[in-house]
Amino acid sequence: MRVMVFVKATKDSEEGIKPTAEFRQMLEDMGKYNEELVKAGIMLAGDGLKPSSQGKRVAFDGPGRTVIDGPFAETRELVAGFWLWEAKDMDEAVAWVKRCPNPMPGPSEIEIRPLYEMADLEADLGV
Repeated sequence: MRVMVFVKATKDSEEGIKPTAEFRQMLEDMGKYNEELVKAGIMLAGDGLKPSSQGKRVAFDGPGRTVIDGPFAETRELVAGFWLWEAKDMDEAVAWVKRCPNPMPGPSEIEIRPLYEMADLEADLGV
């Protein structure tokens, strides 16, 4: 089962990189964790995202398109980074997330969402 694992944004991540000893240690710990994921055959892709102030959104309304400049409100709803994993099942994905070093200074959250596979779509759509 493929899952997308989202590191949720925090006030700190939205402020951008801070070259502190704590931040350097967090990067080192996360690098070691990513190596474990790769060696275990779990990690397919992953990366950190720049703050939403450097992003854009495109809103759709029928044929109309509106570009919205960041930063975006509700930091707790934003994503600061992601992994794409191949896990046996959701339990395995949860077990790997529990092993993750805290990805942010202070409290943080990681969300796990399964991806649709072709078999899911075929079953749901009767294809």
